[in-house]
Amino acid sequence: MIVLVAIIMTGAVTSAIRFLRVDDAVARLLGAGTLVLVGVGVWFLWHAIRFGFRTEQLGRILDAEGALPEDTVDRSPAGRPNRAQADEQFARYKAEAEADPADWRVWYRLAYAYDIAGDRSRARQTMKRAIDMQRGAPPR
Repeated sequence: MIVLVAIIMTGAVTSAIRFLRVDDAVARLLGAGTLVLVGVGVWFLWHAIRFGFRTEQLGRILDAEGALPEDTVDRSPAGRPNRAQADEQFARYKAEAEADPADWRVWYRLAYAYDIAGDRSRARQTMKRAIDMQRGAPPR
């Protein structure tokens, strides 16, 4: 996937450079705009990759400690989690986070519970908090 995005971005940069070489104001604006969009895309890609690596790093630490969260939620044939079981698991991990809010491990497990429950945006926010806490940065 990353290779495909790199190929697309390379093509966009090549086109932008061609537009910038043309002696026309509109073409140059298109070239500059394309370069800005590619820059924004590279920034987003970098942050997504870095988030993935840091999440994986925390997972490896928890695995070494034997503290990885367990997925005890049954799935339907379509892959959807059993709602009652997901809610029960979420409540357990939420109680852990409320009991010890200074430990990044409980926030990692809570992010996992959010993901199982289908709330990906909160899962990502909570995982960012766990990453920041583990790195010693103030939580977001």
